[in-house]
Amino acid sequence: MSQRPIIKRIFDVVRMSLNGEQRDYTQGSMSKAIFLLAIPMILELSLESVFAVVDIFFVSKLGQHAVATVGLTESVISLVYSVAIGLSTAATAIVARRIGEKNPDGASHAGAQSLIVALFATAVISFLGVYFASDILSLMGGDERVVREGAVFTRIMFGGSLVIMLIFLINGIFRGAGDAAMAMKSLWLASFLNIILCPVFIHFYGLRGAAIATVIGRTGGVLYQSFHLFKGRGTIRLRAVHFRYDPTLLKSIISIGWPATLQFLINSGSWIFLARLVAETGGTMATAGYQIALRNFVFFILPAWGLSNAAATLVGQNLGARNPLRAEKSVYMTAKYSAFLMGTVMFIFILFAEPIMRIYSREEEVIRWGVIALRWIASANIFYGIGMVMVQALNGAGDTRTPTRISFFCFWLFQIPFAYLLAYTFNLKALGTFIAFPVAETLVTLLAWYFFSKGKWKTISV
Repeated sequence: MSQRPIIKRIFDVVRMSLNGEQRDYTQGSMSKAIFLLAIPMILELSLESVFAVVDIFFVSKLGQHAVATVGLTESVISLVYSVAIGLSTAATAIVARRIGEKNPDGASHAGAQSLIVALFATAVISFLGVYFASDILSLMGGDERVVREGAVFTRIMFGGSLVIMLIFLINGIFRGAGDAAMAMKSLWLASFLNIILCPVFIHFYGLRGAAIATVIGRTGGVLYQSFHLFKGRGTIRLRAVHFRYDPTLLKSIISIGWPATLQFLINSGSWIFLARLVAETGGTMATAGYQIALRNFVFFILPAWGLSNAAATLVGQNLGARNPLRAEKSVYMTAKYSAFLMGTVMFIFILFAEPIMRIYSREEEVIRWGVIALRWIASANIFYGIGMVMVQALNGAGDTRTPTRISFFCFWLFQIPFAYLLAYTFNLKALGTFIAFPVAETLVTLLAWYFFSKGKWKTISV
């Protein structure tokens, strides 16, 4: 009997979170607000990561060179994701602040202006990626066959950069407005299309088919988003007047967005160096194992990503409502939930690394490297969970420069030199890269916690 009310309450929260009803997150139960935002955010990213796992499953049937091509390409195209996530961080911060101020028209205006910035940024990235596709794979350490067979895949992926940019940016707008359910639905649509089309296109077109399926899936998601942005009934509804040139707002978006973009570029850039170091010291087998392990790691840390995005929205809206104490308490509560969930995931990875790897490969050398990578990367999961919440809380407040400085110090001044030191000086080779991963992430968490506790983020104006 006592369990029924608890189960019913849980079911009610899940149902409400998925309905997408407009709510005021600046008052009421904080724990309920966290889960109302986090559940659709977790589910939003879950199917995206399911696709990533399914994609690498089908690509792996084409051989280790195909897996290496996808891994190396995505290590570089993560630069596109960095710009998209950076701009979406700015959009989320400003939109959330306007929503907290009870100014939905100002929130819509901010969303429209962020789209203008994204269009200009994407044009440059797409051109460079398409033109230098072969050089990118070669620079990343791909062998002759990877460069020869993978250039078309890389060109298609960079050619579709616009839809990658838009799907993340527009979802950032929805999240800032507290409409996490709409962001979930759009990415679910894109991922469903990917999952359906990926095996079909790979069957007929080989590796390039995976890229074609991804671009088509993303395009479907963007079309769905655009309909609800322009014709929907949500808090955010864009009109022509919102796209009028607004130098003050554009400056604010860029001021918040460029450090956030740089922040994720720093993170992605460090991953590129790590991927190249694995390729140099471990070869194609180690690269394939590492990429499979990394994809599984990204999938299983989704609870922390969802919770951290929820924290960003709650911070932005509560600061807009001039309630910094509620913003702070919501972050600490979110961090506790994240630490518990990521601790559970850590034990899953450590205990079941080998069975997980055997799902994707039958090559013992690939499995061996993947097991080593997965266990080392997962060893600091609790710190990942707390760190992501703290970093996103600072971003949600509009203080994107502090996390950027933390990332630069921890990844470029510490992680990369440390990984090379372990790989070459101590002759640990690819294992040195795997060890450097959790050590650097733990340092990020400690610094992010320190700067958040100082409270300067409460004074940021956006």
